[in-house]
Amino acid sequence: MTRTADDLESYLNSLDRHFERDGDAFVVASGLETTSIGLQVHDSLVLVRVHIGKVPPSAERQLPLFRRLLELNSEDLVHASYSLEGDEITLDAGLRLDTLDLEEVASVLADVDLALVRHARPLRALAHS
Repeated sequence: MTRTADDLESYLNSLDRHFERDGDAFVVASGLETTSIGLQVHDSLVLVRVHIGKVPPSAERQLPLFRRLLELNSEDLVHASYSLEGDEITLDAGLRLDTLDLEEVASVLADVDLALVRHARPLRALAHS
C-alpha cells in the first residue's frame, strides 16, 4: 500500500500530536516550548529534523561538543542521530514512506522527544560554554 503525507497526518492525529501542515511538511510540537520537530515527506521518505543549535566557532569548544554528540548517538538514541548541517547541529531520522506505520512514527517521535528533554539544554550549554 502506497503511503502519502495524508497517512502521516492521520498517524499524527492518532497520536494526539499538535502540528501544523503545509503541503508535505509538518511542524510538530515537542515537549520543549521553544523546539519543534520538522517532518517532510520527500520522495519515498519521511525526513525528521530538529534544529538544536549552532556549532561554536572555536575548535577548542567544538571537540568536546562533537565528542558528546557521538557518545549520545551510540548510548542514548535508537531511531535518530545527531548530525551537522553546515554550522547547525541537528537531530535527524529517516523513515521509509512505503512501509510507514503508526508504531514507527510513535517510536521516532518518542526517541526525539526524549532526546530533546535529556540532551537539548546540556548540548546548548556545552556549545556556549
